[in-house]
Amino acid sequence: MNATELHNDTIVIDGLIIANWSREIFEQMHQGGLTMANCTCAVWEGTEQTLANIAQWKRWFTEHDDLITQVHSVADIRRAKSEGRVGITLGWQNTYAIETDIDMLRVFRDLGVRFMQLTYNTQNLVGSGCWESEDRGLSDYGRDVVDMMSELGIVADLSHVGEKTAADAIAHSKTPICFTHAVPKGLKDNPRNKSDALIKTCVDNGGFFGFATYGSFLPWGDDTTVENCVEALEYGLDLVGEDALGIGTDFTQGHDADFFTWLRSDKGTGRTLITGFPGRPKNPKGLDGPAEYPNMTNAMLARGWPEDRVRKVMGGNWLAYLERVWEA
Repeated sequence: MNATELHNDTIVIDGLIIANWSREIFEQMHQGGLTMANCTCAVWEGTEQTLANIAQWKRWFTEHDDLITQVHSVADIRRAKSEGRVGITLGWQNTYAIETDIDMLRVFRDLGVRFMQLTYNTQNLVGSGCWESEDRGLSDYGRDVVDMMSELGIVADLSHVGEKTAADAIAHSKTPICFTHAVPKGLKDNPRNKSDALIKTCVDNGGFFGFATYGSFLPWGDDTTVENCVEALEYGLDLVGEDALGIGTDFTQGHDADFFTWLRSDKGTGRTLITGFPGRPKNPKGLDGPAEYPNMTNAMLARGWPEDRVRKVMGGNWLAYLERVWEA
């Protein structure tokens, strides 16, 4: 089987995309052979604005149903693959959207939000983010949130979460937790990257590691290539093994500098948290957006990866993990 045939036959899952959504982006996702992605619909937004964002997604699912379909279950992912459409599950990069009402988790789960990151960079009611000056760990309210997420089959994401808060969540959760888009600190020391020990603890507890192909957090920076991404993935293989590793590109197609100013400010309007990355970061050369997923398959094969490993890391491992969490 050549690279094109293998890619077309493979379930391809992206652990996180935060694009400026449009038909053009959906076409790129379809062109790249994407089976399913966790698509961000809330970061700093509260309940009302998040509901409006989901309402917009519901319109898109109707208007662009030749390209995309909403995913609530593993069966939906397989259906998307068989229909040749891109499956989309909605996700958050912050639990800020429930505000103080934990019962809203049930409402948002039923609307299709199946991934929720506990914190985004700074402190919220659940715990601390990775850019908070002091990580105070998971709050008692946060423990209740994690408990209900486990009960409802919502994936808990730790990608932007502080080290202590993340460790507390891993220890407390009744279901396996994951990083949807992160990089080990062993590759590059950055507050946004996660310690190798924390990642290993997560996986040892049944969790999952989605490796971010995001140049700013990789050793090569803006010069990152798709080949570098596969090299970095091999570091991940050595760390967590062949069955607990996937991809989370963190693609940001279509966003402008104002969006990144909002992302990098505390609560969207407060102090600037992250400096040294003006505007939208460059995507890796050869992986410049969702249309180029086939280049990742090509690069894996070029480095001598067996077909079975390619299938696992491109999406099979994500599928197995979601079966454990969503279908529990």
